[in-house]
Amino acid sequence: MNRSLPPEHLHSPVSSSFSEREFRNALGQFATGVAVVTALAPDGNKVGLTISSFNSASLTPPLVLWSLMKTASSMPVFETVSHYAINVMGAHQKELALQFSRKGIDRWAGVEYEVGVTGVPLLAGAIASFECRNGPHHDAGDHVILVGEVAHCQHVVGVPPLLYHGGNFYTEQLI
Repeated sequence: MNRSLPPEHLHSPVSSSFSEREFRNALGQFATGVAVVTALAPDGNKVGLTISSFNSASLTPPLVLWSLMKTASSMPVFETVSHYAINVMGAHQKELALQFSRKGIDRWAGVEYEVGVTGVPLLAGAIASFECRNGPHHDAGDHVILVGEVAHCQHVVGVPPLLYHGGNFYTEQLI
């Protein structure tokens, strides 16, 4: 059974019959991995933030995408840097993911990292990292979708991922 909308409905304005909180709660039912995006600001300071809005966009060329709220304090950095890294967190990195999600603290305090081939900081212990050239940005409501062209990647096998579901981090499978 084809359940797609007729063409005349694809671009029709829709009034919401649900609250923003209800929408967020429904989105939270989709389990995702957790990553920390890192970069060097033009002034040389390290920046980083926890995200769960990451996925692949293309194999050829190798592209990934993620989104950032327009009002995020790090938005000016990610609008201008040439490169950034997406560090995929392992289950053992819950505290690190929480640290990079907090506001008003030094997110880099006590954090071990190495400098990647593109010059961006890579978090020690990440189960995968993607060093990206900063590509196109796309307006998407209250967020911006950032597309990165992967210049280098690495990963480890056999380490369980950190997951995010329903507003909580999970270090074990959701079964």
